Amino acid sequence: PLCGHRGALMAVEETDDRTYRVVLNDEEQYSIWWADREPPAGWRAEGIEGTRDKCLAHIGEIWTDMRPLSLRLRMEQQALAEHSDD
Repeated sequence: PLCGHRGALMAVEETDDRTYRVVLNDEEQYSIWWADREPPAGWRAEGIEGTRDKCLAHIGEIWTDMRPLSLRLRMEQQALAEHSDD
């Protein structure tokens, strides 16, 4: 467990040899989770597993639009409605 102290957090990160997996939810928001555990409710495995850094780097490459899916869809519908009024 992390105590919130920056030095303790850095020490944990430097010695973390666990395997992680990239997970995402229905809103296409990404996170990482321990590979030896089932993802929490509402999340599913995305397919990438590896070190914490590898998983975070993958998320950094693919998660380019931080808006939740429902917001992106709503904004697309509004844009289409505005263009159909022209």
